[in-house]
Amino acid sequence: MIKMNSPNPQSNNSHSDPTDVGLPPIVLDHLPNMPSLLGRAAFKSGYYQLGDILPALSTEINNLRIRQDDLNAYKALCGFSNSSVLPATYLHMLSFPLSLNLLIQQDFPMKAMGQVHLRNQISVLEEFDLRASISMKATIGKSELTSRGVEWDIDVSAMVDNQLVWSSTSTYLNRCKTGVAAVRQKEVVPEGNTQNWMVEADTGRRYAKISADYNPIHLSDITARLFGFKQAIAHGMWSKARCLAALEDRLPSAGYSVDVAFHRPLFLPAEVVFNSAVNKQGESFSLQNKQSGVLHLLGQIS
Repeated sequence: MIKMNSPNPQSNNSHSDPTDVGLPPIVLDHLPNMPSLLGRAAFKSGYYQLGDILPALSTEINNLRIRQDDLNAYKALCGFSNSSVLPATYLHMLSFPLSLNLLIQQDFPMKAMGQVHLRNQISVLEEFDLRASISMKATIGKSELTSRGVEWDIDVSAMVDNQLVWSSTSTYLNRCKTGVAAVRQKEVVPEGNTQNWMVEADTGRRYAKISADYNPIHLSDITARLFGFKQAIAHGMWSKARCLAALEDRLPSAGYSVDVAFHRPLFLPAEVVFNSAVNKQGESFSLQNKQSGVLHLLGQIS
């Protein structure tokens, strides 16, 4: 097992804090229907102007419970074993309707569709009884101007018995001209253990069936082309989950964090190469196209 450091649930970055505070949370008594949310998101317009401060919107739900059948289906699709350990990525999938519910609010100034998922950080803080009631909250977090547009966060937390057990930060990109100079960074791909995987053409549809994330870019080539993609692409969080499944026998049950940067879309079907290597922080991993070498994902466990 690789040695892990205790994760800090607050990610370090240079984003400016949102100043629109004091907004009351949107409290839900059940998770919103995903097809309905996606339908509303498709028609949600945006009025964002460069320099606008994003409102600190939040939505929360109490008494949320994990359904064992759903969890088993998720594990099978993503490649996890049928152990008693909850995959780090599962609560992100479970909470995704909360995040999408923020984007369709009229107080949120950007379009709901077309936001690019750049990065995701998850901290697994404590083990808990999977039969327990979970309270989850999603909040619009920090933002900053970059050369590609506005990068902004959604922060999600999960609590059991008033204890923080899990948290995540997803960073999205709203493409627009900012005048910020581009900074080139050379990515270091780990060299170590290697696996070859075949990602089937129906992976997006199968993940959508489990997650209810029926974004058209993941379902078929025809629907993906409507949004500018040459083929259907895999969900980024499926890719992250699949990588963690390959490393699950090296992960503790809690007390670690997983940071991932999504680089290029994973077009379906595809043959990919998974690499992992131990480093000073813990373990790094990557996912690349076997033929072209295109980097889809780069991650770090610490």
